[in-house]
Amino acid sequence: MILALNCGSSSLKYAVFDPERRVREGKIERIGVPGGHETHAHAVHEALDTLGDVQLQAVGHRLVHGGPVHHAPSRIDADLVGSLRSVVRFAPLHLPPALSAIDAVAARFPQLPQVACFDTDFHWNMPDVARRLPIPAELEAMGVRRYGFHGLSYESVVQAAPDLGRAVIAHLGNGASMCAVREGRSIDTTMSFTPSGGLMMGTRTGDLDPGVLIFLMSERGYGAREIERLVDRESGLLGVSGATSDMRALLASQDPQARLAVEMFCQVARKFVGALAAALGGIESLVFTGGIGEHSAEVRERICAGLEHLGMQLDGARNARSEPTISRGPCAVRVVAADEERIIARHTSRLVGP
Repeated sequence: MILALNCGSSSLKYAVFDPERRVREGKIERIGVPGGHETHAHAVHEALDTLGDVQLQAVGHRLVHGGPVHHAPSRIDADLVGSLRSVVRFAPLHLPPALSAIDAVAARFPQLPQVACFDTDFHWNMPDVARRLPIPAELEAMGVRRYGFHGLSYESVVQAAPDLGRAVIAHLGNGASMCAVREGRSIDTTMSFTPSGGLMMGTRTGDLDPGVLIFLMSERGYGAREIERLVDRESGLLGVSGATSDMRALLASQDPQARLAVEMFCQVARKFVGALAAALGGIESLVFTGGIGEHSAEVRERICAGLEHLGMQLDGARNARSEPTISRGPCAVRVVAADEERIIARHTSRLVGP
């Protein structure tokens, strides 16, 4: 049996597969916050405890970023772990928890094979016109480029729905991004060098005029730590509403700032659908996935409002029921559940063997 571990910045999802059948699963939240679990390592040990006498063949991990070198699924050894520690700066919110999970499994089961599955792999061969940032070549040589993220989610959608044609896939959750997919391959995506860019998110700014950061550095004395906190932890839905990053709470609120936060989120998403449709030269499918994308009919409706010129016509009843297809126009609007853990298990099984 294969155990898939999916570390978020403050959560851990886990699932056991045998080989394709999901036999166990769980989620541990509020890691590293008051009243929650102290560390991801503690959460991993709790997850392992729940498995009892399950005989594991291997453990696969989601790694958000592998830096400029690592992207393909890989067996984990001391050299890979050392290399990943050297690129923590590429994803400081996400890599430390994943490395902690790897260490926790190794401490419990030293001989158990482990596999790293990288979110960046799905986007690795994007065309240069999408991959390259408009900066000098010497900076690109340092690894400053568009990487793209949520790749395991996009891979799961493409495998579950191979008939999408020219598609925009919207992974909407606390972290949010979109990807333009043609023939099952990523040709462009909204996140860039880090998971902070692109769409407005729960606590992240998404795309932000770099002049804002220069202004804050010169006028308020912001350093790297303050900028990171602003961009990743204090902005997005939380920053605009001044109250919460929880989309459900914002949708239920009558507070003007909460309503503005929701409208901004949907407006930014709507704009990116149009931009990626242009990159594709047309759009045949729009797919919603992720926690918000799969479960919020209101957000889906708000994003699609005004996209009729792209052939999107929602069926209100189907949308309210979150059916697999929620449209009746020429562009198919679909809801597909992300299953990153299944993709992790498949890659792990392939690398470890029978």
